[in-house]
Formats: sequence, C-alpha cells, structure tokens
Amino acid sequence: MKYNSIKKIFGILALGLGMTGCGNILDETPRQNYTPEYFKTEAGVESGITALYANLRYYWGNGYWLIANETGTDEYTFGHGGNSNDLPIDMSGNGELNSTNCRADVLWNLAFADINTASGVLENGETAGISASLLAEARFFRAYDYFQLVQTFGGVPLDLGAGELKFNTSATRISTRNTVPEVYTKAIFPDLKEAVENLPETGRITGGVTKTAARLVLSKAYLTYGWWLQNPNNIPTYPEATRTDPDGHDAAWYFQQAYDIAVEGIKNPGNFSLQEAFYLVNYGPNDRNSEIVLYADHTESSTYYDGGTNFDWANGVAPGNFARWMCRWDYTFLESSTDATTWTKVRSVQREAVQGKDRPWKEMATPIEVATVMFPDKDKDSRFDGTFAYQFRGNWDRAGLSYAVLYNANNLPIAPGDSVLTFIDDTGLTINYPDGAGLSNVGGGTLPGRADWVIGYTGISRYAYLNNWKNGIYRTDNGSGLGRPNGDSPRPYNILKFSELYLLAAEAAVKGATTQSGYTARELVNVLRARAGKWKYDVNRDREYVADFSQELTDATPQTIDLDYILMERAREFFGEGYRWLDLVRTQSWARLAGKYTICGMLAGDHTPETVTRTISPENYLRPIPQSQIDALQMTAEEKANYQNPAYRN
Repeated sequence: MKYNSIKKIFGILALGLGMTGCGNILDETPRQNYTPEYFKTEAGVESGITALYANLRYYWGNGYWLIANETGTDEYTFGHGGNSNDLPIDMSGNGELNSTNCRADVLWNLAFADINTASGVLENGETAGISASLLAEARFFRAYDYFQLVQTFGGVPLDLGAGELKFNTSATRISTRNTVPEVYTKAIFPDLKEAVENLPETGRITGGVTKTAARLVLSKAYLTYGWWLQNPNNIPTYPEATRTDPDGHDAAWYFQQAYDIAVEGIKNPGNFSLQEAFYLVNYGPNDRNSEIVLYADHTESSTYYDGGTNFDWANGVAPGNFARWMCRWDYTFLESSTDATTWTKVRSVQREAVQGKDRPWKEMATPIEVATVMFPDKDKDSRFDGTFAYQFRGNWDRAGLSYAVLYNANNLPIAPGDSVLTFIDDTGLTINYPDGAGLSNVGGGTLPGRADWVIGYTGISRYAYLNNWKNGIYRTDNGSGLGRPNGDSPRPYNILKFSELYLLAAEAAVKGATTQSGYTARELVNVLRARAGKWKYDVNRDREYVADFSQELTDATPQTIDLDYILMERAREFFGEGYRWLDLVRTQSWARLAGKYTICGMLAGDHTPETVTRTISPENYLRPIPQSQIDALQMTAEEKANYQNPAYRN
C-alpha cells in the first residue's frame, strides 16, 4: 500500500486540468496554468471553476482523507490491515500522530491551490464583467476550502503571496497564519453570504452548486464558529487568539444565524428534497438523487473523464474514488464445502462489483458499540440495514463455479444467493465459536439449525466487522459475472446532503437558538426519524420489504433533545461519510464520546472483547501541518517551529 505525499508551496498555481463548461456537462481540456488574462474571459472563468469541481475528487473519495476523518472516532478504529496511515490516528497507543503520518495532509496539499484558483477567477472575472452568479461558484469553493482547513488545522494563511485573498502568480516560501476569527470573518462568511445571494436555485450544470449548497455550508460555518467562540471545554486554539468576534457578535448570535439559515434552506429547497426511504439515498442506481446537494463526480464510461482507473486494477491514488476499500474486512476468505460429509473447501463469497462486496483493504474496523449502541432499533430503523453489509451471500456461481449447492454451517446446504455468514445480535445466545479460523476460515460460529456461519455483535473484531454498504461500488456492466471490483468506483462521492440541514438546525436549537413553529429540535429530528422508519427494501436480505415504523420511531424520540442525541442521529444518517471527526471536534465531544471503545482482536476467530482507551488531549483537536510544507518554507527554525500546531512540534 502506498503512502502518497504531495508537496505544494503556498501560492503556486495548480498544474493540471482546467475544464470548460459546455451545456450541462463538464468538458475537460488540459491547461498548463492559469493567467490573469485568461481569467478575464468567460471561458477562462468557467475553466477555473470547473477545475474546482474536478478537484473535489482529490479528497472526497480519497481513502486517506476518509481515514483522517473517521479513524479514531466512535465510528471507526483500525482493522487488521492497518498500517502507518491508520494506527497513529486512532490515538490508542499504536504510534504517535505527527506531522509526517497524519493523512489530513490530503486536504492541506490541495486546498491552497484551489483557493488561489478561486481568487484568480474572482479578482480577474469581476473586472471583466463576468456574471455574479458564475463568480458565486468560485466564492462558494473558496469559502468551502477555507472552512475545511480552519476546522482541521485552526488558523491558516489568507495571504498566499500577493496579499489577503489575492491571486498569486509566483511561488513564495514565506507564510503567516491568520487567526480563526480572521479566517471566518474575512473569508468564509463574506464569500458564503455572496454565494447565497447570487447562486441560482438550480445549478448552472448538473451537480453545480446552488443557494441550497451555500446555505448548508454557511449554516454549518456559523454553528461551528459559535461553538469556537463559546469554547465550553477550554479547547486551545492556534494561532492564539481571544474568543472575541471581530464583528462584535457572541456565540448565541451565531447559533441563531445557523438555525435561521438552515431553516431557510429547508423551506426553500429548490430542486432538493429528502428521498422517500433511507436506502435510496445511497443506492447506486439512484445516484445523483434529489437529496445530494454536492458530490465529487465520476463516470463509468471513460477513465479520462472519471479521473481514475475504474476499469481494471487501481492502486489507491487520487483522484480515483477508492475510499470504500479502507472499510472492508476480507470476507473473501469465507469457505464452504463442495461435499456434505468430507470438508472440501471452496471460496463461496468472492469480490464482486456490487455495494458492500468489493475490494477489501482491511484498514478501518467498526467497534462493537457501533452495532450495540449507535444503532439500537435495527428492526424498525432502516438506517442500520441501509448503512452496513452485515450479511454475506454466496456468489460462487458468478465466479464460474457450477455447484448447485455448497455445504456450510452445520453441514447444511446453501444455494447461490443464500447467506454464508451473518453478523447477528447475540444477546441471550450462545454461539458455538471454533478455536481459531475454523471451517468457515474466518472464525464464524454456529447456531443450531442455521446454515449460515454467524458472528455476534459482541464478537466483532479487527479481523471481521461490518462493511460499509453506502460507499460501495456500483457498475452497470457486470453481466452475469463478478464485474470489475478492483478498480476505482465510478460512482459520485456524496459530500453534502439536504438531510443535514435538519440536523444543523436542530443542533443550533439545542444550543439556544429561538425556534420557529414546527421547527423545534425534536420536530426537525423526527422528520429524519420518520423517514428512517419507512422500509421499501431490505438490503441485507436482498428482498422487497414494505413496512412503516415511522410512528414508533418518532414516539420514541426524547421530548427534550440534547447534544448527544443530535450526534447519534448524525451518526445514523451519515455514518462513515467523512464527517465524524469534524462533528466531534466542533462540539468538543471527541474525547468524551470516543475516548473508549470495545473490539475483539486481530485474528480470525478472536471473539473476546477488549476495551481500548484512547489518549486524546485538548491540543489534538487540531491536526498537524504536514512536515513537507513546513520544511519547504524559507523561514528561520524558530518561525518554522511556531508555524506548527503546538501538539506536533518536534
């Protein structure tokens, strides 16, 4: 597995693809660089903006960015394939997180080139009379990049070499970090407010940014900054700054703004809406649906336009969409028998280009609490079934093996499509586990009368755990075979969802915002819980299943919603999508909610839970600046040391 490091100096223009918008698709045209003169033309502006859309693929869908935002939280720890990308960031004593191994470098190494491109579009496009709506797209992306950066690293530079928020055309190796309030009030809020004002309700192109996208990010930025100003748990910031807003507002004002903007987005959705059932949000054939406000796009039809290697074997390199590989255990080791009396083993579940059953890199594992605590109402709440592949069905026929049946647990017969192994609720059950890997080859146990191997939720280990179904591959060219499961996924990677507006407004309400009639925290949460209770399809049992438990789920919602309930609802809606670390950091809940977790060991057949304690200091709430960036600065040793966040100084 490859550790990818990209060195970029502040202010150097991104070399690579500039793209020209044409109709409602993005046509890619290679360019060597961008110049002020080029940005004074509409074609140049569209080319620069299209590059910003394309560059979303360099971190959304990048498996290392997923690790940076998920591993070490209550959603994920490292799996038995974990390495230097995974072990230190878990904060559990398996290496120290530092400026050379933190995969938040994926963001840092991309964002400033994006910001500079956006600044070039704005600085030159405005003087050339380019429409405000088109320039608003550049404002959205510049603000979005700065928002991602400030949440992850703290204060970051607004001057890339030519002045604050100015387009820089020459390399510079001197940099000064602005404070968190400066980044929000000078860059993020002004750009997003103009984006809300000038972006269209419906995107200029398919997948283009809209008022809804700008409202969602602005609401989240207001909410995050309100938390930063309030600082209830005394989390330090860097560069050091007083918790005073330059515009004179307090945290309560920002929480109210976050609420008002989110509710405005809900009431004025444009073309966006919630999907009828939760599984439809992430179901491959339903990609680019009405709930997805922003995505990093890919295509099955062309490797060139896809930006990756979606046809054959890929190696985990951006801009390919390979995030799903990280959160797969190696279910392909599962074995059954061709004979009922003599165990003659055969691999009965093989890699296939379908959701939840594709290429496993075994790096990210789900702790036991994901199954036992985070998703408590599995029979009623469809989000567990619509999030995880927990039942692994035989597909040997698609691999060309002609056996009509194989023999599995208890020597019982199974046919293609039957379950070979299932993760189950083991409350009150005594599962007969083997010593070691056993006949299943993965440590699967047996229960009387069941033909499938079983692993209880309390037996989830770093070896065998819940696969993420949502981000799995989907292709239309599998035919009757296994398809191409080893390439980058040609699916778009979802970034912003309309459903998040409900939870942003609810969180702001919990933080004291005055609510509108019909939009209390409980009412907002219950919109999503009601949807979660509506079943149209049972993903793991691969069957149509129509049921409605909306009333039961909404009745079970607490009368008084608190922060922890909001965070659990966010996990149930957005599990494994790359939000979780930022959610826990924003709410200053990381150490409290993710400081301990339970999981079994590294080996097949290890089903003895161990409680693991993480060491998360207040200083760890910021990620380290990549060492390659600091080494490239032409500044004194003291200046370089002071540039780094305090927890990661040598």
